[in-house]
Amino acid sequence: MSICLRRREFMAALGLAAWPFAGRAQQPARVPTIGVLMPLTETDPLQRQVGQAFEAALKEAGYVRGQNLAIEYRWVAAQFDRLPALVDDLVRRQAAVIVTPGGFPAALAAKAATTTIPIVFSAPGNPVEIGLVASFNRPGGNVTGVNYLNNELGAKRLGLLREMVHGVDLVAVLFDPIHPDAQTALRDVEAAAGAIGQQILALKVAGSWDIDSAFAALAARRAGAVMIIAGASLSLARDQIVMLAAQHAVPAIYSSRDYVEAGGLMSYAASLADAFRLVGLYTARILKGERPADLPVQQSTKIELVINLKTAKALGLTIPPNLFAIADEVIE
Repeated sequence: MSICLRRREFMAALGLAAWPFAGRAQQPARVPTIGVLMPLTETDPLQRQVGQAFEAALKEAGYVRGQNLAIEYRWVAAQFDRLPALVDDLVRRQAAVIVTPGGFPAALAAKAATTTIPIVFSAPGNPVEIGLVASFNRPGGNVTGVNYLNNELGAKRLGLLREMVHGVDLVAVLFDPIHPDAQTALRDVEAAAGAIGQQILALKVAGSWDIDSAFAALAARRAGAVMIIAGASLSLARDQIVMLAAQHAVPAIYSSRDYVEAGGLMSYAASLADAFRLVGLYTARILKGERPADLPVQQSTKIELVINLKTAKALGLTIPPNLFAIADEVIE
């Protein structure tokens, strides 16, 4: 009896000794962290839209924020000189992937900071020309992503604006000279305008302080319409631009749909939500073990024409039937 008791006591003690090790073995693995460098601000509606599309794509692939994934958003607020510090912070936090929507500056800053952490970008323009990837089909290195059309749409935007506003003699073009793609986009618009004899008034807008002056200049020159070229600082001043366009009663076409949702007349642009959905799917594939070097740069081809009917009526414009027919969305 005493031998049996001692044996049970021994086994119980063995079990108690083993319990802490078993508990440690069952601790959940550290969830991966995604670092996302958003070009605008946390409250910006466009950033909310693309963030929702990104997280929905991750969820579709089995990754849910707060469950088996952590996401660290960093808000650049169009202050691109902050990028190196923001990237360094994500590197120190050992992000599993760094995601850079909204252009190449963040992707280039990330590439300069790390050659090991995967980077997934979404941007217009050519990532090969700026040295971000080796080629579209085989990016090489630690960078891949999604390319979407924007600069190439300038000629089409000009044509749509002329269809909406017949007989316009002068079209003003607002652009941010600091934005890396703005000059290319402006040259494309000017080339398209020259081919059809359309006069263009190019106005540099480096920040919100320039916007009032730009609209005063286009009013003084009696521009009949205005085109807004994409740029982070212009996006931050979205409400101001839409308000001034209404005050000056000048029809405008924009480079993303959020301007139209804020009361602008019309936009013709790539769907940034669709582009960032693809970024989310690529991010999930990398989390599952695929290498950026083997993932071809994707092309997001979804383009949207969005028209604000209320704004058209306020401007005294009748939307041509052909524009109604091809519009992806008419906001009433």
